Formats: sequence, structure tokens, C-alpha cells
Amino acid sequence: MKKLSARRRHPLAALVVLLFALAATGGLYAAFAPAENAQADSSVQSLAIDEGKKLFAVGCSSCHGLNGEGSSDGPSLVGVGSAAVDFQVATGRMPAQQPGAQVPKKKNIYSQAEIDQLAAFVASLGPGPVAPTKEQYTSTNPDDVAKGGELFRTNCSQCHNFAGAGGALTQGKYAPSLEGVDAKHIYEAMQTGPQNMPSFPEGVMPEEQKRQIVAFVRHTTNDEPSPGGLTLGSLGPVTEGLFGWIFGLGSLIAVAIWVAAHTTKAKKS
Repeated sequence: MKKLSARRRHPLAALVVLLFALAATGGLYAAFAPAENAQADSSVQSLAIDEGKKLFAVGCSSCHGLNGEGSSDGPSLVGVGSAAVDFQVATGRMPAQQPGAQVPKKKNIYSQAEIDQLAAFVASLGPGPVAPTKEQYTSTNPDDVAKGGELFRTNCSQCHNFAGAGGALTQGKYAPSLEGVDAKHIYEAMQTGPQNMPSFPEGVMPEEQKRQIVAFVRHTTNDEPSPGGLTLGSLGPVTEGLFGWIFGLGSLIAVAIWVAAHTTKAKKS
């Protein structure tokens, strides 16, 4: 019994062996690596904010103030989030050329890396909607188009037209056409409510429904031929009725004149 007791290992012996094994295989380094990675990510984010602040001072501060506090020429950007910056700058709406009822879309002057830096700086001013990832606005379910159509007709067609062709609003404002608009920007517009558009936060419209609307808009405004024939601009029954009156009724009048000109009485005279 004494020999067995002498051979019994100390309770901490196994722990000591495990620590030596971890040290030998780099396990201890791996255990502390996440903290170092977090510090590296923080440094990268800080650098992006600093670079974004420089870009902001040159291209945006004249209207929005040096710290995004706003002025008489531009609203405050505190709390608008990175999604609003990505939408406005990537579509060329900002920086604006001149004030007006509505800022139109134009050619973008910033690279995506610079837009991300601007977005990082504005996001640091206060919490707001975050620019979506590709998975958030990319649909993989074939049923999303039909479901998105129902949501679009309920929430969006009053301004953008039932086919996304756009339409006029009051006092020189308008709902732009959605043809050719990037899926990411459609999603961000629903997040942030740019200009005259209302916003649809998660509590009002969940991510899944936004993705379904994006799927419908992209399907409806793509370059594939319409199964219904000529779309006539997809402007609705007024355009279709005008087409019917001008060409339909005009054709009937032309046929009537031709028939009258070729009757027996007309030939004798």
C-alpha cells in the first residue's frame, strides 16, 4: 500500500503537463490571439475614421459642419449611420451640386474605399442604420419576387409607380425610377428614407421583407422583355389610354376615310 501511495501523481500534475503541451504547440498564443485581433480591428477602424474625417472636411463640411453638426445649408449627420452615407455618396447625390427641391442622382466621385471611410467617420458621430452586407439584400428564394411584389404595391407604388418607373410629387419633388438601381442602394433607401422617402426600420419592415422588395424591383426593372408586350414606360392607364386614343382611334378614322374614298359613289364623282 505504501508503494502505491508513493506512485500516486499530484492532483496538479496533469494541469502542468497540459500547460507545457499548449506552450509547445502555440496553444497559449492562440488563446490570447483574439484579444490582439480585436485591438488590430480597433486600430483599423480608428484609421478609417481619421481618413474619413479628412475627406469629410474637404467635401462635406462646408454644408454639414466640421463635426457633422449641420448648418443652414445642410442637416446634421449625427445618427444617420453608415447606410445613409453609402447611399448618398455612392449614388452621387452627395456632395450636392446645388440646393434644390431634390438632389438628383449623378456620377459618383469617390471610390468605395473612400466611401467606407466617410461612412466610418459619420457612424462615429452617433448610432444609426448600418450599411447592409450582401447576404442581407441578396435573395435566394424564388418566392421572394411574388412576396416582394405584394409588399411593393402596398408600401412603394404610390410614389414609385407599380413597376418602379417613378413619378412626380409635389413642389418640384419626384420619386426616381428604380431601373438599374443597385440592390444594395434599394435596401439602404428603405433603411434610411432619403429625401422625400419614409424610412422603414426593422420594427416596421424586417430584413426579410426588405430583401423581398429588392428581389421584386430587380426582377421588374431588369432588361428582360415584358411578358405583356410593350410597357409604354409603365406609367399606368393614363399612358395606355392616350396610346389607344391616338393610335387606335386614329387608325379607325384613317380606315373610314379610305373606305369612303373607294365607294362607288366616290368613284363616279
